[in-house]
Amino acid sequence: MACPFFMPTEKFDNGGWAHPSRLPLGCGWSGCCTAPGHDGESPSVQELEQFCNLGYAEGCPRLPRERRWDSVRFGARSTLSAQNGANPRIHVRYVCERAHLPVEHGVMEFDVTAAEWLKCHADSQVQRLAECFLASYLQAKKCQEPAQAVAG
Repeated sequence: MACPFFMPTEKFDNGGWAHPSRLPLGCGWSGCCTAPGHDGESPSVQELEQFCNLGYAEGCPRLPRERRWDSVRFGARSTLSAQNGANPRIHVRYVCERAHLPVEHGVMEFDVTAAEWLKCHADSQVQRLAECFLASYLQAKKCQEPAQAVAG
């Protein structure tokens, strides 16, 4: 559940997370804040670790009182082989939450072969979070391939 006002820009491998692969975006990210009145501000390392990458940032001084969402969750499912002549695709499911309850949900779709989004989110912030989640997801899949080949 990443903060909906967090604009990730690059992977942040030096964070203080015990299990970075379990983070909502699949790893830690650095970036900037897009909350009203704080657009473009760079969070501290502590804020990145406690708020930006985790969502539900009630302790964050930048979090606006009036907001649509507190956090955004993602999950992915891939079609590993082409079906009916279509390219392999990844369906990225999202849930935007407020007060720990779903407010909006849906599915975005990514064409693996063409490396392009077929179905995007209307909110550019949620779309950017999904892109970061997908990058981590694809990296994790790539790292698993050799292990699967050895196990097979």
